[in-house]
Formats: sequence, structure tokens, C-alpha cells
Amino acid sequence: MDAAEFRRRGKEMVDLIADYLENIEQRPVYPDVEPGYLRSLIPEEAPEEPDTYEDVVKDIERVIMPGVTHWHSPYFYAYFPTANSFPAMLADMLSGAIGCIGFSWAASPACTELETVMMDWLGKMLKLPEDFIAGTHGQGGGVIQGTASEATLVALLAARSRAVRMILASDPQRPETGITSKLVAYSSDQAHCSVERAGMIAGVRMKKIPTEQSDKYAVQGETLRRMIQEDKAAGLIPFYFCATLGTTPSCAFDHITELGPICNAEKIWMHIDAAYAGSSFICPEFRPLLNGIEFADSFNFNPHKWLLVNFDCSTMWVRKRSDLIGAFKMDPLYLKHDHQESGRYFYTDNSLFRSLKMWFVFRMYGLKGLQDYIRKGSNEVNETLLKRINNGRKIHLVPCQLSGQFVLRFAVCARTTESRHIREAWRLITQLAEEVMQELPH
Repeated sequence: MDAAEFRRRGKEMVDLIADYLENIEQRPVYPDVEPGYLRSLIPEEAPEEPDTYEDVVKDIERVIMPGVTHWHSPYFYAYFPTANSFPAMLADMLSGAIGCIGFSWAASPACTELETVMMDWLGKMLKLPEDFIAGTHGQGGGVIQGTASEATLVALLAARSRAVRMILASDPQRPETGITSKLVAYSSDQAHCSVERAGMIAGVRMKKIPTEQSDKYAVQGETLRRMIQEDKAAGLIPFYFCATLGTTPSCAFDHITELGPICNAEKIWMHIDAAYAGSSFICPEFRPLLNGIEFADSFNFNPHKWLLVNFDCSTMWVRKRSDLIGAFKMDPLYLKHDHQESGRYFYTDNSLFRSLKMWFVFRMYGLKGLQDYIRKGSNEVNETLLKRINNGRKIHLVPCQLSGQFVLRFAVCARTTESRHIREAWRLITQLAEEVMQELPH
């Protein structure tokens, strides 16, 4: 395929993608296939001679689509949202074309610098403390990981490295194996399974902190304090706690304003995992849920879940980038360059040009557009929806104002109202809301 054909085929692919997304709700959201369905649809071996591009495209519908779970269907309500937007897809195309691997500043200055600046942009949207912003006098900064699972593991390994260094500084003769065998980390019993898996990979014991329904499944400060004291009395070394804001099973929010001071006093690394819920913190009305971030050593959430940036893009900030650099730093001769000590740029060996997606999305939506997306509409959208509902004369609602937001009130008023009436009303509201949202510019 030469450049001329690439131009033609590229335009065709854009049309194919646009058609797919515009008509996605017509497809069954979950595939009706059995395991192994695909093997019978394609040859046992790769072709000796090249196939035509037309044949490949035809096989998308014949082979691929029957086995696709359509995550972007309006009928998909499983797992978690996965972000998608046309600006991010365009940025993905450019990133793939440039094809640089930004494992150091010298490997691609634009790649590494844009990532640092985009992480600062996003950190400021979240109103993170200046300690976490690389472009300030603080010692921290942000770096993009592939997933929240990776961020949790990276934070755990950095915490383990810091704990070992601190103990050896006061007791240099102590064998390192004797330290790591006594390290203990904590997480909520509601935390994602990746936290427990991180403990397995890091070779440290991970204890689950019990939560109660009466506490909305949130970790309480007193429970953590008690477990720390019991483990210290047993000769163990508490060193890491993963707090969760928006747990997977129950969307529970751990009380980080209570937990943070305990971790700081005990010199325990506190990592905050807000994989799904973190995107909402760009809205001022949801930002109080992040209060207590000032006590954290690291923080992570996934723009690729709810912030219109395609997978993969998991953003992680640390208070002291030297803790991360110290845990993973390698200095082979082939990676050395003249700007080796530029302190703001700290990257792992798999950094790609993922920040391009953030750059495109942040510029083309703006903070206000992103906030509107999180809120799923603005006052104007809600006003339009109310007009559609009342003009249809099937049901009748009136609005109210709450903290500057135009809100639709649904009050059950009549003595004769039954659950079937409410279900029918909800179906109508949902249908009209989808129509209004589809009319918005994408």
C-alpha cells in the first residue's frame, strides 16, 4: 500500500467507523456466538500470497463483528464506561503514524514534554495540590500508565523501595530479605482485584480492611489504625495503603480525610485509586469527593473510562517523583543523553504518544465541554428535554434550580399511580433524552 492508496483507504475507513458508531444501537449489544466461533471462519494458516484490501474489509462484518461486544452501544451497561471520541480517534491515528517510543526526553522531546504538560493541565482541572504539578516548584508530577492496575502496582513497588531504603538508612546491617518478608500493605475489601494482584506480583502480603454496609462500604480511619497497631505489635512493617474513591462493587468512597493523616503519621505510602470516579472531579460540585488528596503520595484515575480519551490512558501523579525514579531507574550507556538530569521528565520504558489524545480532546472540548459530558448535559439540554416531555402531553413535569443547575423534578402525585405508570414514564423520558443527546454536536 503506497501513500496514494493509503489516502483513499483511510477515507474509506473513517466512513466505515462513522457508520459503525452512528448505527451501533441497531446491533445486538452482546454477541450470540460460542467459544471458538472464529477459528472456523478463517483459514488455518496465514496466506502465502497477499489478500486484497477489499477482502480484508469484507471479513470485518463476516468474521469480527459477530463476536464483538459493543461497548459503545447505548444498551451497554456492564463493567464500566470506556471513553470514545472522534478527536481522540484522530489523535490515535497521528500517534500511530509518528510511532515514537518516549522512554526518555532524548527519544522524543515532544512526546515526553507534551505528556508532562498535559498531566499538568489535567491536574489543574482537578485542582490537585501544587506538589503534584510538575510545572511548579513542587517535587511531583504526572505520568501516563496503561491502566489503573499498572498504576497501583507501580505505586506499590515505589512504596516498597522507599520503605526498604528508610529502614536500611537507620539499620544498614539489616538484610533486605528480612525487611521485605515483614512488609504489609492494606486495601479495602471493596477494592478492585488488581490491588490484591499487585501485592502478589510485588511479593508482599496484602491485607483487606473489612467494611460495613452501615458505613456505605467505606474504609474507616479507626479500622485502619487498629490493624496497623496490631500488625506492628506482631513485628510486621506496614508500608502501603490503597484507598479507593469509587470502588468496583459498590462505588464506595474511602474516608481519605481520616485515613491520610494516619498514613502520614505512620510513614505509610497512601495511593488513591479513583479509576472510574476520578473524571467527575473536574466538576466543582464533585471536587469535594477528592478532599484529602493533600495527604496522598500518589493518585490515579482513568480518562479512558469517562473523559472521552480512548484506551489506553491512565493518569498517575506522585508527590515526589524521586520516589518513582529511585524505584525504577536504570542507566545503561545507550539511554544516556545530555539532558539526563532534567528533573521534570520521568518516564517508564513503555511511554507512547498517548498524550496526543489528551491534547486533542482537551482543546476540542475545553474544560466546560468535558464538565458538560460528565454531567451528561447542560442547563440548556435539560430545558430542551423538559419542553419535549411536556409538549408530548403524555406526562407532565416541572423544573427547579439546585445550585445553579436546571433540574427536572419527578414527583409521584396521584393516589392511583402504580409502578407500571412510573415505568412507562421512565421509558418515555429515556427515549426523549436519547433523542436530545443524539442531536448534540459530537
